[in-house]
Amino acid sequence: MTRQLWIMVLCGVLIVLASNGLRLTFGIFLRPISVDLDISRQVFGLVIATQTLLFGLVQPIAGMVADRYGAVKVIVVGSFCYALGLWLMSLAASALDLYISLGILIGLGLSGATQVIVLGAVGKVVPNERRGVVFGTVIAAGSLGMFFFVPGIQGMMDVLGWRETLVGMAILMAVIPIVTVGLRIDPSAISESSRQSLREAIREARGHSGYVLLAAGFFVCGFHVTFIATHFPAYLADNDVSLTAAAYALGVIGLLNIIGAYSFGAAGDRFRKKNVLTLIYALRAVVMTTMLFIPINDVTALIFGATLGLLWLATVPLTSGIVAQVFGTRHFSMLFGVVFMSHQIGGFSGAWLGGVIYDMTGSYDLMWAISVALGLMAAALHWPISDQPLKRLTEQTT
Repeated sequence: MTRQLWIMVLCGVLIVLASNGLRLTFGIFLRPISVDLDISRQVFGLVIATQTLLFGLVQPIAGMVADRYGAVKVIVVGSFCYALGLWLMSLAASALDLYISLGILIGLGLSGATQVIVLGAVGKVVPNERRGVVFGTVIAAGSLGMFFFVPGIQGMMDVLGWRETLVGMAILMAVIPIVTVGLRIDPSAISESSRQSLREAIREARGHSGYVLLAAGFFVCGFHVTFIATHFPAYLADNDVSLTAAAYALGVIGLLNIIGAYSFGAAGDRFRKKNVLTLIYALRAVVMTTMLFIPINDVTALIFGATLGLLWLATVPLTSGIVAQVFGTRHFSMLFGVVFMSHQIGGFSGAWLGGVIYDMTGSYDLMWAISVALGLMAAALHWPISDQPLKRLTEQTT
């Protein structure tokens, strides 16, 4: 852990704090935008779902480009698309405008300016035995951003309105390219599996059962996270929780996930990562089941936000850590990008299905029940995963 590496981690933390932190505030725009533009929650949910799906589908391509040409170029382009999308969103007058700005442009921007590319840059030089802690630190940054931005953005909307708030968010994203300078990597520092071609890496991963199970399990994580980020504030408001308490509940998710992401990431350096993942998904199912039976008010909303926060993105450093541990880091951004694509397909399903079920039933109860079942399924999928380094990596180390 050299001084240069810590500088890279700091720059990665700042990038993820801004890009992922702002992304997790979109749920609080649901009610004001739905009212002002006269669109349903299903439509808004489908816009977020489109963004999430595009984010995932483009991620392997962005990862492949970053592996070959460097993370800095990809993050700069992604930040520009992100900022442009936020600015055009502030001018939206219809659902179509939202699809173009919040859906397409921000979806493209996220594929280049969030954690997958940052983890790929840092992961190429960080020691394997410290990867869980470092990856957990980077992921925790997004949650720290969520903790600060959700209440802050809600306060800005209360004073300025949602359109002006989005302009401020666009300005912040436009500054991100300056920070990317710290992510430049000396090519001589990367030697692991350097001769493996992209086609060989894809063939190797496709034939590994653990990689397939990891992608299937990450679908569930995306389903949970995007459903909650999109619909949790509205769910709380439907249960007569004040808007301020709802915003703080979402912010508390981010605050507690700082602890969760770091702690579970560190646990992955000490215990088998796949066993820790099994525990996380099982605990999610328990928490969501409890939410179906305990009355929701300002106090319980904060308690559930804190509990969900501990488990929120704690899966990411472990899942990405398994990919790097098993396959190495030469094509990490692309390989983890494919797994992350599954996460985002799950996110599309969670955001869209949440709106559909609410419009059909007037309640989110069925959606919570589906989330519980998926959590149990994900726990079962991770238990048999083989997370040992491939023979190729062992021979190279020898």
